Amino acid sequence: MAQQPLKTAPFEFPLEHDLTLRGEVRVSGEEGRRPVALLVHGFKGFKDWGFFPYAAEQLARSGFAVVTFNFSCNGVGHADFDELHKFGRNTYSREQADLTALLERWQAGELPLSDRMDAARTALIGHSRGGGNSLMFAASHPEAFQAVVSWNGIADANLFGDEFREQVLLEGIGYVENARTKQQMPITAAFFEDLDQNRDRFDIVKAIARLPLPVLTIQGDRDAQRLVLGQERLRQAAPHQRHLLIEGANHTFGAIHPFAGTTPHLERALELTVDFLKEYR
Repeated sequence: MAQQPLKTAPFEFPLEHDLTLRGEVRVSGEEGRRPVALLVHGFKGFKDWGFFPYAAEQLARSGFAVVTFNFSCNGVGHADFDELHKFGRNTYSREQADLTALLERWQAGELPLSDRMDAARTALIGHSRGGGNSLMFAASHPEAFQAVVSWNGIADANLFGDEFREQVLLEGIGYVENARTKQQMPITAAFFEDLDQNRDRFDIVKAIARLPLPVLTIQGDRDAQRLVLGQERLRQAAPHQRHLLIEGANHTFGAIHPFAGTTPHLERALELTVDFLKEYR
């Protein structure tokens, strides 16, 4: 991908209940409005994790105005998981509300570099849980987007087993370890209660089946078996959409955090994404 100068501008705006949305906009230095690509991080992810800044830069150099952001309850404020009390409050309803707030801001031209963004041409790109969130949100707001891309995205909104679910519902809270930081990250009963109350809304397989937009799912065949099988469920529900496997790729396309450089699998995922989105921008 050609190296072009980039402009990067941060944004921060308050939400209800002491929550904040923080992010950046990246766009190439050339004049003119660009189609928008909104990158959506996953569970235990954040906008500065691993390959996300690199992916944003490469997409911007490919001609997109790229928006990255932290979900307001992803547990990251100004440092690596410094808000675990908010992480414990997180639900899909909260994340969908964050996406709505962000959508309203960029459609109103309130994000930085908005004069370089063509809000009428917007794509969602989500990784892991962010892929599922992107499909669900696009299904609820199909008029706002031109395309959706899911990188190793989930097909089932419930990320946990039955035993953990029952424990959390009984005790009100449970913990999952962050393998990298060794932090015990809280999951409260609100997560499962939200799922139970919104079963149809958060059914990712149904969401992709009814989406009138072009969708691309990219799945590494060395990812967790649950996700590889999940992509097959998405394929069966929406055979008219595009579903691609990257042989040998794991959940993060071989990238790590802190970012140690790109990988052939990550470059392939970006190439497939750009080629797909250029068909609809």
